[in-house]
Amino acid sequence: MNSIDMADSGTTPAALVEIRRRSGIAALLGRAAKTPRGAVGLLLLGTVVALAFLGPWFAAHSPYDFFGAPYQAPDAEFPLGTDNMGRDTLSRLLFGGRTLLTLAICATVCTMVIGTLLGLFAGHARGRADSIVMRLLDVILAFPDRVLVLLCVAVLGTSNLVMVLSIALAFAPGIARVARATTIEVASREFVEYAEALGLSRWRLLTREILPNILTPLMVEAGFRLTWAIGLVAGMNFLGFGVQPPNADWGLMINECREGMLMQPWPVAAPLICIAVFLIGVTLFGDALSRAAGRTISVGGKA
Repeated sequence: MNSIDMADSGTTPAALVEIRRRSGIAALLGRAAKTPRGAVGLLLLGTVVALAFLGPWFAAHSPYDFFGAPYQAPDAEFPLGTDNMGRDTLSRLLFGGRTLLTLAICATVCTMVIGTLLGLFAGHARGRADSIVMRLLDVILAFPDRVLVLLCVAVLGTSNLVMVLSIALAFAPGIARVARATTIEVASREFVEYAEALGLSRWRLLTREILPNILTPLMVEAGFRLTWAIGLVAGMNFLGFGVQPPNADWGLMINECREGMLMQPWPVAAPLICIAVFLIGVTLFGDALSRAAGRTISVGGKA
């Protein structure tokens, strides 16, 4: 806590300590992790993340080599059988999650940074600047998420950077709305008014006085955006607008092997299970965060 917050501005030091305590990210995560729902969510998340990032070290075969007949049934050598090209399904599963999770996490981080900065600026500036920023964001919100991402990928190409930035563009307006609303509420508090009276620069005021007090709701929102990002990245890969063959990717595996599900379900079922477990884990932990923050679940925008 800085000296400005502790100054005699009509707000007691105890109240300011409580403000900082409630906004503490570490404390919020700790409270959420101690709940049964949060603990289960973390366990599921940790399992899938470990599989995605450590799995390639334990793969018995190359995910690109052909070893047997297409859609071969599981056996001792290939525990999950082979896919439509005769490649080891388990090896492709172990290699296929890293890119998906990395893109989704990067897209979520970009979403949070862009949306938070826009919301902070609009909520503190108010007036004409606020109206211009929010009207521009409303234009973006008029496009469904998937349509906007498809449009960006179709025009700019199928690179990972385009995928990340297009998802961030689609999700940032929702975060900006949440950040703006909470910024307006925090900016009206006495310790912020006192900081303004001392002549702090706008950047210092936003980053040191307002931002720490709006992080709690933003952390809750980040969980929802991560689930949507996973769905969008997997969907784009499934449609062929993301990771391209012969690379291993969970969404691409589902697309490539869906026609042979009746003969050999594991090339489709295994990546589906991994994606579902990760989404359930994020949802459970996000709900635990929401409960720990003392607020009802709010998506702050379109789903």
